[in-house]
Amino acid sequence: MRTLTPHEKRTVRFGAAAIATYLLLFGGFQVWKYFAKTRADYQQLVSQADRLKQEVRLYDGRVLVLKKLMESLRMDPARLSRTSVVAEASSAIQKAAMSGGVQVGPVRESPARPSSKELASVQMEGTGPVPAVMGLLSRLESVGFPLVIDAVQLTPDMRPGQLKVNLTILILDFDQWTKEGAPHA
Repeated sequence: MRTLTPHEKRTVRFGAAAIATYLLLFGGFQVWKYFAKTRADYQQLVSQADRLKQEVRLYDGRVLVLKKLMESLRMDPARLSRTSVVAEASSAIQKAAMSGGVQVGPVRESPARPSSKELASVQMEGTGPVPAVMGLLSRLESVGFPLVIDAVQLTPDMRPGQLKVNLTILILDFDQWTKEGAPHA
């Protein structure tokens, strides 16, 4: 094989340098595109994480309010079952009355009307001192069940300082209340 002249050697060196420069630029551009795409994906993940954090912060406040309500009302919606909620609510109402000093008379439970958003209604009669009856009315909101006092009838008893109370209490059905959408204003 013949030896290359200095002019040919120089041409080969320039050609090799040109090819190396081309490959380096093309490869560098591909690497640059890969890292740019990776950086864009990372930025997108960071923005999604920030949005999720903001949504969680919104729910954190709601969770705290709900916990406070559950503690103050002594109510846990997870333990309410349709089959036993009426009996348990009636028992809780009677315990609240007796613990406050109200003597409980007849208690009648009747099923709800089909079109209403309640499970049942409880009619209760009782007798006790005025502070005990008023205390019972205020304690009913914290017996641990979704109750609404529908009717209250207070009449004086024959004994001085005593009141007869006739209550009609509605036990609400949470399933029907939660299915309804938000009211449209």
